[in-house]
Amino acid sequence: MAPLTAMIKSLMAALLVLMALVLPGQAATFTMKRGLNLDQWVTWPGEDQWGDARTILPYPEWRKFLGDDDLRALKEAGFDFLRMPVDPSPFLSDQTTALRHDLYASVLDSVRMINRAGLKVIVDMHLIPAGGRRKIGMAQVMDDPRTFDRYVDMVRKMARTLAGEDPGQVAFELMNEPIVDCDSDGTSLWPDRQRELFAAARSSAGKLTLVLTGACYSAASSLEKIDPKAIPDDNVIWTFHSYDPFLLTHQGATWAGDFIPYVTGLPYPLDAVPNAQLDVALDTIRARIKAEAPWTRQSGLLAYLDEQVARMDSPDKLLGLMDAPFKRVEAWAKANGIKPENITLGEFGMIRQEYGNAYVMPAPYRAAYVKDMIARAEAHGFSWSVWSYGGAFGIVDAFNSDKVEPDVMDVIRSLH
Repeated sequence: MAPLTAMIKSLMAALLVLMALVLPGQAATFTMKRGLNLDQWVTWPGEDQWGDARTILPYPEWRKFLGDDDLRALKEAGFDFLRMPVDPSPFLSDQTTALRHDLYASVLDSVRMINRAGLKVIVDMHLIPAGGRRKIGMAQVMDDPRTFDRYVDMVRKMARTLAGEDPGQVAFELMNEPIVDCDSDGTSLWPDRQRELFAAARSSAGKLTLVLTGACYSAASSLEKIDPKAIPDDNVIWTFHSYDPFLLTHQGATWAGDFIPYVTGLPYPLDAVPNAQLDVALDTIRARIKAEAPWTRQSGLLAYLDEQVARMDSPDKLLGLMDAPFKRVEAWAKANGIKPENITLGEFGMIRQEYGNAYVMPAPYRAAYVKDMIARAEAHGFSWSVWSYGGAFGIVDAFNSDKVEPDVMDVIRSLH
């Protein structure tokens, strides 16, 4: 049956492509300019609790902490859309079988709640790694064909759930930051998988704008490898993410590799402080690496620190580093006849405080970085959505519903 199933899926995808070729083209019906990413999980319940309606609903979880007034405040601050991450894992878990209908309905209720506040919304299927008390995540979806098929079916059902909404107010992003094709061995799995996801979504939602991306964390360099002509549909927005320079934007993030957790105390930009103060910060990081890193890794980590600093130790170098993703995407868009308004910088931002880490990034550095990234996006004609409402990168809330410093939101308000 497996070969027959594969053949049927291929024929369906081909039929949809053929239909797109013969139907009159149209521009994306969903337009946006300035956005914010909402939180995904706040209390991070384990999968063993997902069958409890009191734990899992309403969904997504931000509904338990934000109300109509909070959303209207975002509209008043100058945002015109929200990117709403939705963790797909509960839709793939056996724990939620009895609540599956309620989960889809709750996502739809959340969409309508945002629209009532005067904001547009991108429903973002936002896979995260499995681990701890959750069995299904990005790796399982990408590595297991049966789990990927279930994901495709979930995308089809979510598109059907959203299909009746105003396509000028709601868009659908099929997968956030696919972690595939990151190796340099020449394999390219994502284009075919994205086409399959696209076919599933479009078969259920003929009018919704679909948000598509490149592989490997939605980097600009990955979007360059996508041939948009393989998806002949004008009702598409293409997204990329940029957190460059990672050394500065992810300071102290324990989940971002074995180097960045040792890095805190660097300013943005590096010349925002006197050289002597910067040297003290760098020496502190080096001392931390020598004291805490495995000895087999210390020399490599120290060399990597020096290498990264050297890439941004002057204004021109930093400018070039931050401009590069925008220039790459712009060149790709021009080569493929894609208008700037159909490109969005789906995520960017600077960490405020890592979970459990006492270090807090000074608010002026975060505000300066966000301002500079917004300026780059808007200079290229791209829309943008900053990461995120709360949590480690929060620009409104910190942890435990505490409010963050107003500096970043003041930047947003100044644009309004």
